[in-house]
Amino acid sequence: MQTRKLGNSGLEVSALGLGCMGMSFGYGQPADKQEMIALIRKAVESGVTFFDTAEVYGPFTNEELVGEALEPFKNEVVIATKFGFNVGGIAGGLNSRPEHIREVVEASLKRLRVETIDLLYQHRVDPNVPIEDVAGTVKELIQEGKVKYFGLSEAGVNTIRRAHAVQPVTALQSEYSLFWREPEAEIMPTLEELGIGFVPFSPLGKGFLTGKIDADTTFDANDFRNTVPRFSPENRQSNMALVDLVKAIAAQKKVTPAQIALAWILAQKPWIVPIPGTTKLHRFEENIGAVEVELTSDDLKLIEEAASLVSHKNWDELKIK
Repeated sequence: MQTRKLGNSGLEVSALGLGCMGMSFGYGQPADKQEMIALIRKAVESGVTFFDTAEVYGPFTNEELVGEALEPFKNEVVIATKFGFNVGGIAGGLNSRPEHIREVVEASLKRLRVETIDLLYQHRVDPNVPIEDVAGTVKELIQEGKVKYFGLSEAGVNTIRRAHAVQPVTALQSEYSLFWREPEAEIMPTLEELGIGFVPFSPLGKGFLTGKIDADTTFDANDFRNTVPRFSPENRQSNMALVDLVKAIAAQKKVTPAQIALAWILAQKPWIVPIPGTTKLHRFEENIGAVEVELTSDDLKLIEEAASLVSHKNWDELKIK
């Protein structure tokens, strides 16, 4: 497994991480705990050293799962977790008050079975707490040896700059994929300027870019995608041209659509580390295979041109040979 550094921080991790949220939260019924422990440990054996969780996933159960699975390897891996919500999960509302951050960190340390949290993200920006207070609190926790690195999730440019001025931000975690390219406009140039790494979640478009979802796909009643507008049957149908593009290029390269989608992200910047999540071993093995997929400058140009045509509904103008 190749490794990458998240910005200028010196934090080195595997080129692909593993997002663990879906193992116990967000996509329907939680998966079998022992199977997920086996999957996480298989990831370590395969060279993955970067694992993502949060107290709100469950809440709490995902951190407990990750902590148990990685306890034998805790000095060999990097575990990222997050604070930012009241007890009771996302529905409980935002809370990044300094005293609450400290409470969360103490609880997360126990659930993760570690002495220090490797990477601590603010899960969502709290408009009621100045980001300087948040960054200052994490800075103190770093000085106390309870946290190593500070991250932000889904923060805007102004927030990133203000936080970074107080405590250097190691990584920003936000959604990014061929399906969702909003960070390219302002976020990524700012990260490059400041030397901050980028950790894209949903790098496979929440499963859409795998080619396994179409307009007729039905999701589990507890699957959050039921509430996401771009996953309405009509929008899925109109976005299928992008999936067809990825499938065509994958067939040309004799790899899978998921591998093309991940290889495309890896090719954008050397400080980007995607964290695809899965509950299936064969999908995990497929995902890490993306690290070996070589996309030439011509491949990337073709994808760019095709994606642009797709976005303008001019799919028929492009023929992939």
